[in-house]
Amino acid sequence: MNITATMVKELREKTGAGMMDAKKALVEVDGDMDKAMELLRQKGIASADKKMGRIAAEGRVGSYVSASVGAMIEVNCETDFVAKNEEFIELTNNLAELVATANPADVDALLATVCPKCGKTVEEALKEKIASIGEKITVRRFVRYEGNTATYIHNGKIGVLLSTSAADEALAKDICLHIASSAPEFISRADIPASVIEEETRVEMGKEDLANKPEQIRAKIVEGRVNKLMAQRCLIEQPFVKAPDQTIEQLISGKFSIVKFDRFVLGEGLEKRNENFADEVMSQISK
Repeated sequence: MNITATMVKELREKTGAGMMDAKKALVEVDGDMDKAMELLRQKGIASADKKMGRIAAEGRVGSYVSASVGAMIEVNCETDFVAKNEEFIELTNNLAELVATANPADVDALLATVCPKCGKTVEEALKEKIASIGEKITVRRFVRYEGNTATYIHNGKIGVLLSTSAADEALAKDICLHIASSAPEFISRADIPASVIEEETRVEMGKEDLANKPEQIRAKIVEGRVNKLMAQRCLIEQPFVKAPDQTIEQLISGKFSIVKFDRFVLGEGLEKRNENFADEVMSQISK
């Protein structure tokens, strides 16, 4: 039977076994998932099988920045208690540094990377952490930039990685903090896909308060509304959180331009309790 990557992935998720162990087990039992799980348990490889089936939506966002490269990573666990554990914080920070220095192509490549600090692959190290900490631990995503980079991590729950055209540590840190709080989606209008503008225009055109207005007037009102909405979603047009009388574009003028940015929110899209992280960041700014 042909053992597919999807089958291997499913077995890994159910048992916590390594990639090669999972593939060998599936080959040995001719692709029977239940028998493969049993075989791995018999060999003591699937000791984390129950843990790997749980939801891991807590955890930590961590980052690492040097003079020439920066990285940000999200590592998930099951409880906030473990996420605040020094051992877990150190693990997250070490993985961020490894992403920066080893430049893995994706999460699977990172898991196969040997960590210089422990001499084991990341996957092996994670299995040991699962055994010692007692919770499912997964690497969800990461991003890596080369060049001038800056970062801001808010309580391990929101992370920002920023790339700029020139170095200015203090200003770049302020822009990162702003991105964490204001959650822009694009750098400028030029980055907004036409489909996004078309969708917003369609929504605004269908609003009840415009239903009885002449088409020409309605079109003008919608254009103004959409322009305002797009401005709110563009980083350089947003008012700077520390000084709202100034836009980000005015703040960075003559200093540097924004090359790119990423904003991670812990557990984004996973089953997780709702928290207003933007309010948390703003409360910190006002202190």
